[in-house]
Amino acid sequence: MTDSCIYLDTYVLQQDMRVRMPKAILSNMDVEKGKTKFDIYLDSKDNSLVFRVHEDDKGAVEDGK
Repeated sequence: MTDSCIYLDTYVLQQDMRVRMPKAILSNMDVEKGKTKFDIYLDSKDNSLVFRVHEDDKGAVEDGK
């Protein structure tokens, strides 16, 4: 794990595969409940998951327009 990682909390993987996000992300990140999307990466070397806020391609040209 890198030095830039900050421990927030421990949560159980739910039966339906959900993981609750710590409330601390609301005050420490630019995220909104029910709106923010995350990209999820697997770091198989460290056996860890990395959640990154999804960046929309707002400046990208849409196909056919």
